[in-house]
Amino acid sequence: MAHPKRKISKTRRDKRRTHYKAVAPALGVCSNCGASVKLHTVCGECGYYRGKLAVEKEVTA
Repeated sequence: MAHPKRKISKTRRDKRRTHYKAVAPALGVCSNCGASVKLHTVCGECGYYRGKLAVEKEVTA
């Protein structure tokens, strides 16, 4: 295994990690019901994807 020759300082370590951060997911609008959905996924409200029924939703009465 490789071993570092010198200790990496906290500043140097943190500078390297500045780009590792959480990013908010891209949201779109469902063309069928208008709900906010994550892009490239089936709508959780109505079950449609790109204007076609993809998942049959059960009706709760």
